[in-house]
Amino acid sequence: MNDPVPTTCMRCAVGCGHLTGRVDSGYGIDGVRGDVAHPTNRGLACSRGIGETQNPDGEWLTRPYVRQEGELRRTTWDVALSRIVDEFSDVLDRNRDGLAVLGSGQQTNEAAYALGKLARGGFGTRHYDANTTLWMASAVTAYNDAFGSDAPPPTYDDIEDATTHVVWGANPAVAHPVLFRWIVESATDGESRLIVVDPVETKTAKAGDRHVAPDPGTDLALARAVLARVVERGEVDEAFVEEATTGFEALRESLPDPESAAATAGVSLATVDALADALRDPTLAYWGMGVNQSAQGTDTAGALIDLCLATGNMGPGSGPFSLTGQANSMGTRVCSSKGSWPGMRSFEDPAERRTIAEAWDVPVERLPDDSGPGPVGITEAIGDGSVEALWAVATNPAAGLPDASAARERLRETFLVVQDAFHTDTTELADVVLPAATWGESDGTAMNMERRISRVRPASDLAPAVRTDLDIITSIGEALVPGLFPATEPEAVFDEFAALTAGTDADCSGVSYDRLQEERAVRWPAPSAKSAGGYRYHDDGDWSFRTPSGRARFSTGTHAGVPEPTDESYPLTLTTGRESDGYNTGIRSRDGDAESAVVARVNPDTVERLNGGAESAGEASPADEGEAGEAETGEKAAIAADETARLTSRRGSISVRVTSDTAVPAGTVWLPIHRGATNELTLPVTDPRSDEPNYKQCAVALEPTTDGVAAEEQARTKPTADD
Repeated sequence: MNDPVPTTCMRCAVGCGHLTGRVDSGYGIDGVRGDVAHPTNRGLACSRGIGETQNPDGEWLTRPYVRQEGELRRTTWDVALSRIVDEFSDVLDRNRDGLAVLGSGQQTNEAAYALGKLARGGFGTRHYDANTTLWMASAVTAYNDAFGSDAPPPTYDDIEDATTHVVWGANPAVAHPVLFRWIVESATDGESRLIVVDPVETKTAKAGDRHVAPDPGTDLALARAVLARVVERGEVDEAFVEEATTGFEALRESLPDPESAAATAGVSLATVDALADALRDPTLAYWGMGVNQSAQGTDTAGALIDLCLATGNMGPGSGPFSLTGQANSMGTRVCSSKGSWPGMRSFEDPAERRTIAEAWDVPVERLPDDSGPGPVGITEAIGDGSVEALWAVATNPAAGLPDASAARERLRETFLVVQDAFHTDTTELADVVLPAATWGESDGTAMNMERRISRVRPASDLAPAVRTDLDIITSIGEALVPGLFPATEPEAVFDEFAALTAGTDADCSGVSYDRLQEERAVRWPAPSAKSAGGYRYHDDGDWSFRTPSGRARFSTGTHAGVPEPTDESYPLTLTTGRESDGYNTGIRSRDGDAESAVVARVNPDTVERLNGGAESAGEASPADEGEAGEAETGEKAAIAADETARLTSRRGSISVRVTSDTAVPAGTVWLPIHRGATNELTLPVTDPRSDEPNYKQCAVALEPTTDGVAAEEQARTKPTADD
């Protein structure tokens, strides 16, 4: 490896340190390996992080484009930026909320901070958010509810000390391989155990000691059944509850009958008891998108926190630990001003607003009054005319938003600027496309899911017409809001951000590029050059939470049903998940088979039932009339494994290739999140507290189809995607 550069892998939020090699000539990376000096992974690395760093798939953007006469045409940076500045200026002159901005968990901290500063302090728009809301907002809201502050209390150091590992609605074996290795190593030590709660028998579930499979969308019912059983059996840690919490009596009164709640979740009371038993030992409760991406995601995440609080599973070796997908989701939350001001300063606090306005030297009245409606609400605002222009940075809303067909139609109606490293579904709709650097080409920092900040360094020069996210953001900012960015180099921008966090819950003021050069990574809160964060809220046996009372707060949410139940027309439940080699909406990781139908995993019993129903009907339905051969014979085509079928929801219909898989429960269809076609079907209902969409459950129908119809459907839903 030539002249290795220490950096951070941006594939997922574990935050592994990498050493990347420079090529002898041209652009690119020559070799990647784990960095043994990095305190996060100590040399470990997964093949996916290495592969997608060194040689990502996808069609690279190398020049700016502008839409002329209906077509995207190559242009110069001057022309592209001039078009953006003119259009954005016109919109802002009419209505500052008419300009929307969407950021990403793939940006560096510096770019995320600059984008938020420009959106909130420069433009003053409330229509600003990031794609991290689509993944983590429910966990964020639940942490704030319980502890008065975002981010998990535990760290990676606690994994080794836990006895019970409960992984709920997450698949770290696929999404976070290095982290999963630590969990397995701990769970196989002595009396330790791994319990996995997921409707699907995932790779993580197969490695566990016990797999609990609730019905899709019923996680809250199951969590409440477990807590109700803990209460019935007198196993609440009364001393901890009395010392460090508030609201337990209200929660106790709201708990359901455990047996009926278990039935709602589709599990036995014995299964509930097994989960309650496991909580007697030091337990880490991990969760992911299977919990967050729900119309009751905040309540469900809160219920998992409640289980930890009620059983005294707080402190080293235990606690609630949300698993973050995108590499810099934590940094986006801390830096970018999307849901809180930098340092997690309260958006609603007038004093914090004044602090931010003074630091940015902007009028306090320019700052928006609220944090906005989330990505789904922003795109819906295009439809009602309140958003006239949208700037998407390192995100692919045309593929990643639920009810994607409707989202794309709205994106077509607005002046759309897309800033990305690759061609995506969204660049195809754009009026201006800006080619941006990706990881391996960018300079800055990132934060992993346990709050560690580490450096991101370029190992390759930029192609001549490619610019970094930070460069693009500050250039547009200087043109529209002169003087907003007195410093534009990554280190200076980081120093500005870090200084603004001094004294906050997420204090990063003791972190600097020089310190990161020496230590590789530092966990916040780090208020001085020698300090670093550990387990949060716990110091020498004393507890102090960031709530007004100083105590952790219990929640009282209860299961309210699924937002879209199955019925005769849509008798199956769709759920979604990660593929082993998939990255977000897929462009970095998809092979040359991108044009093929989406693979739908279906239990063979489901296929048999559907085919049996078709045969027993005895004659063709009206929908079958006119299909070659079927109307004449009165026989309906059958659904077959490895053949194409049609999957339909109330929002759309796509072509899928059916794969028989007993890991998927009967009555459920599993689709990968990485294909743009998947979100043709998903439901745009969001959690009312977090604005996170209900991706994990909706009603669908699976029907056989002829080859001709399959080909027509495949052409209509051509699945392309990006990171």
